[in-house]
Amino acid sequence: MNKINEYIDAMPISDAEKAALPTTDFRALHQALDTEHTPIAREDDSPLGSVKARLEQAWSDSLAEGQLIKDAEGRTQLEAMPKATRSSMFPDPWRTNPIGRFWDRMLGREVQPRYLSRLTQEEREHEAKWRTVGTIRRYILLLLTLAQTVVATWYMKTILPYQGWALVNPMDMRGQDLLVSFMQLLPYVLQTGILILFAILFCWVSAGFWTALMGFLQLLIGRDKYSISASTVGDEALNPEHRTALIMPICNEDVDRVFAGLRATWESVKATGNHKHFDVYILSDSYDPDICMREQKAWMELIAEVQGEGQIFYRRRRRRVKRKSGNIDDFCRRWGNQYSYMVVLDADSVMTGDCLCGLVRLMEANPNAGIIQSSPKASGMDTLYARCQQFATRVYGPLFTAGLHFWQLGESHYWGHNAIIRVKPFIEHCALAPLPGEGSFAGSILSHDFVEAALMRRAGWGVWIAYDLPGSYEELPPNLLDELKRDRRWCHGNLMNFRLFLVKGMHPVHRAVFLTGVMSYLSAPLWFMFLALSTALQVVHALTEPQYFLQPRQLFPVWPQWRPELAIALFASTMVLLFLPKLLSIILIWCKGSKEFGGFFRVTLSLLLEVLFSVLLAPVRMLFHTVFVVSAFLGWEVVWNSPQRDDDSTPWGEAFMRHGSQLLLGLVWAAGMAWLDLRFLFWLAPIVFSLILSPFVSVISSRSTVGLRTKRWKLFLIPEEYSPPQVLKDTDRYVALNRTRSLDDGFMHAVFNPSFNALATAMATARHRASDVLEIARDRHVEQALNETPDKLTRDRRLVLLSDPVTMSRMHYRVWTSPERYSSWVSHYSNITLNPMALKAK
Repeated sequence: MNKINEYIDAMPISDAEKAALPTTDFRALHQALDTEHTPIAREDDSPLGSVKARLEQAWSDSLAEGQLIKDAEGRTQLEAMPKATRSSMFPDPWRTNPIGRFWDRMLGREVQPRYLSRLTQEEREHEAKWRTVGTIRRYILLLLTLAQTVVATWYMKTILPYQGWALVNPMDMRGQDLLVSFMQLLPYVLQTGILILFAILFCWVSAGFWTALMGFLQLLIGRDKYSISASTVGDEALNPEHRTALIMPICNEDVDRVFAGLRATWESVKATGNHKHFDVYILSDSYDPDICMREQKAWMELIAEVQGEGQIFYRRRRRRVKRKSGNIDDFCRRWGNQYSYMVVLDADSVMTGDCLCGLVRLMEANPNAGIIQSSPKASGMDTLYARCQQFATRVYGPLFTAGLHFWQLGESHYWGHNAIIRVKPFIEHCALAPLPGEGSFAGSILSHDFVEAALMRRAGWGVWIAYDLPGSYEELPPNLLDELKRDRRWCHGNLMNFRLFLVKGMHPVHRAVFLTGVMSYLSAPLWFMFLALSTALQVVHALTEPQYFLQPRQLFPVWPQWRPELAIALFASTMVLLFLPKLLSIILIWCKGSKEFGGFFRVTLSLLLEVLFSVLLAPVRMLFHTVFVVSAFLGWEVVWNSPQRDDDSTPWGEAFMRHGSQLLLGLVWAAGMAWLDLRFLFWLAPIVFSLILSPFVSVISSRSTVGLRTKRWKLFLIPEEYSPPQVLKDTDRYVALNRTRSLDDGFMHAVFNPSFNALATAMATARHRASDVLEIARDRHVEQALNETPDKLTRDRRLVLLSDPVTMSRMHYRVWTSPERYSSWVSHYSNITLNPMALKAK
């Protein structure tokens, strides 16, 4: 490289401006750019003086007046966040030991919850009314579920073949041969296990059935006296004293998609005319240096394109404590007291301005609401798997969400995103202490959302679901394996949360939420055990001689009985509980109009295909979730490193690696049952053949080509595809735009490119005071890095360099002034092409 001319050519300035720059040496060049004449002690620090000029060359439209400031050492710093006004946010330690709690109560140490003291008399009466109604409804749900379970379990007991329960007495077997006694007891031990597991699983299915049924009635009637959405008319002016922060915690996400959704959301807010009531905070925990540079560039572009100066902020944490919940807590401590409310967004969240303003109005109309959760609609994916799941959540989801609201009212769920939170009580009550002890269920809480909702309710604030508020969207995993990766985290988090089941002050509904969170995953090993015990009972029946006499002086033999008519009736009843919610969903669509779902015929066909798809996937999820639960209890780390895939499809090799054991189990299970009793194989067929087909279903369903074909045929069609709302159309358009100007190899460009080096230097967060020890450490870091080839520099070391403005300046200076000495870096960079659209040229 003839270095100075090439350096000047890399700047996004006009030819006249380039010609005016000195070409004698690099220090003179940076001094010429430094209009403020910053004193520089070292020659390789001279790029620090030109940071402001280089930033203004590339992103002048993104910089607000006064945004470029000087740090304590006189270095240019890009102020990406407002001034912090700190609040204290300390968690209370968990008391999970009921004996310790009882002792505290005896000694008068119990802390009384602060319920309702802030409400007016009218508000207290309203609160008491819906709480009473909610309690009555939940007792009805409990009675319905238990009654159904008792009847079904009694039927199951009569169906089982060995009916000599009353004659089984281990005391009468003391004089018998041990093997004979074992063979007499074995069928009844297996049947007892089957009955217990059946009762638990049926109770779980029954609760879901009644939830969906009540949701169906709510949506069919169309009136809900206790819906929180009914508390506003929808056009009230927003109170200027109550400002709202839209916060988006991200970590190594798809930057193009994140900022496209954020831009579409913000423009929708601006279209309402209420954008002055909102600010946006992008809270990054990313630790990939290339992604960090991509985020910073995208933030600068976003500000320029939406004129978001002073309202859209970006921060990358250096200490990533407690993951997402820690990121949110950090925001609350630093800037929380500047806002009345905050809306938490996921990386794939998109919300309309009307929805966000509606959530704020609901908060203002309900002064005792602590959290209001919107009901996000899934959309935006093209693979067959994702489109099928989008269809299922869009068709069945409203029933279950409305049903949850019917039973829970203001003591409901919070799903961690697309929800508005009252900031002050969140700061006061929702800080999360680590779980005490050691092992896999101790330490930082993983699934923080359920716990934060429980703590908010424990403090007397309502947690509501605005299930009928439109304009909230999210995306689903593109394939089965990506969904299972997410499920592994959720499984561990829900199992951890159950340790809080007996914590003092928790509302019974949120104790039930912890229980249902556990059952969401524990039901898988319970179902697997039920199938295993049923298979074992069949093996015992087929391979052993029945024990007709169970007592020494028994007059009549006990014959094994088969009651196929009862078995069919019970099976049919169970299928009704499982599939009637799906039928009710489609009836609701037929009643209200099926045009947006493809019409009567296509929505019905889509429903049937989705049922088939869910039957194929249920046993696969069962085995994976069983492994996740067992691994969590044993403290095993489940290693799951999936390769990056641009089209989100699952390769055949990975599919057989992940599903191979399931395929083998299905083959062995099917062959064994075919050899023992073909009739039993008929009952097991949906299970074993789903396992055998699992790798094929996983691969085919992950293909975008198959998903787009079904879209052309109007199968699995959802309203967001039939008539996309403007915010989703904008998101797709901005994703395509961002892809055209995406920045690859961001760290290398931050080292070499004048503009990206200025951006990295100005946004670096490690701004320490000068000291001799620090200077020695910096020089060592820089020399060690430059004396290695770039591909051998680890991600963590790159991140350390990227976080320090001085190291970035010195690396930048040295690779340009000493290309022969650092030829490996120069050679590596010469093979990298900068996307010409990544930097706007004049």
